Amino acid sequence: MDVKALDAALLKIIRKREELAKVDYNNPKYDDLEEELHDLEDDFQEEYGSYLEDALQQVHDKYCPDNDVLMPIGYLGQGVPVEVESMPGKDTRLVLSASPVRISLSVGKDKQQVVWTA
Repeated sequence: MDVKALDAALLKIIRKREELAKVDYNNPKYDDLEEELHDLEDDFQEEYGSYLEDALQQVHDKYCPDNDVLMPIGYLGQGVPVEVESMPGKDTRLVLSASPVRISLSVGKDKQQVVWTA
């Protein structure tokens, strides 16, 4: 796996999401930016989806086996809420981040533990 290319692809998506977030929905550029973002996400899923889904499955098996693995792109940004058996009642999420490419277990707003690195 070319981890540098994976990281670059993630960063492109993150930047495009940030660009889209700055544009008002009524702006004529909005639809074009949204389409560009979806194209980037589709390409990312096609190129890196299997690799990241395997990694996410390993993380889920270890920390939150009762939760289904979603498409990797869903873990970007705010992450995906999961139920961690050893932390009942806590706000726990799995988050995919770039630079370096990693999956973190977020507990509340203050604590993050890297649970996988590309």
